[in-house]
Amino acid sequence: MASQTRQETYHQQLVRIATVVGAYWVVSISMVFLNSFLLSSKSVKLDAPLFITFFQCVIGSLCLFLLSKLGSKVSFLDEFPAYSISVELMLKLLPLSMVFVAMIALNNLCLKYLGVAFYNVGRSLTTIFNVMFSFIILRQSTSARAIGCCGVIICGFLLGVNQEDQGKKATTAAVPDSRWQLFLGIIFGVSASATVSLNAIFTKKYLPIVDSNLWRLQIYNNLNACVLFIPLMLFFGELPIVFNYPGITSHFFWGMMVFSGVLGMAIAYVTGLQIKTTSPLTHNVSGTAKACFQTVLAVFFNSEFKSVLWWLSNVMVMAGSGLYTFVRQSEMRAAHDRTAADEISKASATSTGENGGSKV
Repeated sequence: MASQTRQETYHQQLVRIATVVGAYWVVSISMVFLNSFLLSSKSVKLDAPLFITFFQCVIGSLCLFLLSKLGSKVSFLDEFPAYSISVELMLKLLPLSMVFVAMIALNNLCLKYLGVAFYNVGRSLTTIFNVMFSFIILRQSTSARAIGCCGVIICGFLLGVNQEDQGKKATTAAVPDSRWQLFLGIIFGVSASATVSLNAIFTKKYLPIVDSNLWRLQIYNNLNACVLFIPLMLFFGELPIVFNYPGITSHFFWGMMVFSGVLGMAIAYVTGLQIKTTSPLTHNVSGTAKACFQTVLAVFFNSEFKSVLWWLSNVMVMAGSGLYTFVRQSEMRAAHDRTAADEISKASATSTGENGGSKV
């Protein structure tokens, strides 16, 4: 009977893990494709990527407000803190919010110019910037094995850019600006990779200000982002574009905009849920597999033809990223085990000394 109960519990755990991972895949892939549709679809035709990102932050703030109100009434939402705003905290968190705004804006701009198929390769240098910034800002060194994995990622990135450029050359007659769009997409992708890495470092630095509560941090980040995007939209002249947009009264357009904001909030929730249900390593492996499936899906839906070397570049980037995660996880575990062994050794030596002293 006990073994049957344990077996049922094990099956329940498998079902829960599969459900959470599946939810992460569905939400993440849906968000990428929906953002791509809003940013570059011929049916939308709204050249205002900053406004689209700003509106998603507004919806994200509203979702956080509603979730905080439901947190005290719904058991599985109890992790959402009470919605209270401090102007002092908003100002303290402003440097992090500036990096956050740059990150989400550059990610959307990268997606706009590169499309879903090449999106993951275009912004694949996040790991490289993690190593660079960890050394420059945190003074943390990286092992030769991890640097070797970074080398694989860089080679995959360069090969991918080369192959994507070769493909654009073939379509230059039909799409004259295709190579220029590729260049812009690569610039935005590399910049997005840098800001993703900086955002992780800044988040770790500023998290204690909000009592290490990630959801409270997200409340302030979204509010600050809503404010910071306004001067950016004014500077780049997006507000006249939005006001003169022919589809501004379209219910379908605004429905898609609201849905994209909800998905942006949902991806933050399911990402945290996947890490909590599995592990950081499993989350990274799941993310890599999801990126692979997402690329295949984009190529299939767009009926694109890609060369063998183009596919190889994707494999190299994903394999390098996965190996880097595995190597770093192994090194962290080994360092933890050494620290635990040293503490046990010191405790044992202290105990032996005390026993010896008492005998004298």
